[in-house]
Amino acid sequence: MFALMKFTLGKQERLKSRKLITQLFSEGKSVKVFPLRMVYLQTDHFSNFPVQCAVSVPKRNFKKAVDRNRIKRLLRESYRLQKNIVYSEVDKPYVFMISYLAKEEWQFANLKNSMEKLLVKFTEKISEDEK
Repeated sequence: MFALMKFTLGKQERLKSRKLITQLFSEGKSVKVFPLRMVYLQTDHFSNFPVQCAVSVPKRNFKKAVDRNRIKRLLRESYRLQKNIVYSEVDKPYVFMISYLAKEEWQFANLKNSMEKLLVKFTEKISEDEK
């Protein structure tokens, strides 16, 4: 049903739909591992991938767009490298948004660690919800 697993983060894997994002924040559940928070929702989307993902960094904490964009790049990269954690567990389509909560920029290694914990926590939560 779903496409083969590649370590890429293509257009179809990114959450772009305003309608889905609005629905995500009104109906979604969340999981937190500092400095990351994931809001997720099990819903159909028009992608060949089991998951569509987006990242956000608040303007309130990082005034300069350069800083926000760098953190978003790091978040996408850490997700891209570890998305197989989620792909191996999900069997229904999901959409989620990963938000950065810290007030200062974290090192990539620490961010990658937190991302791994977040994705594992997410898979545990959805498997527990299905029971």
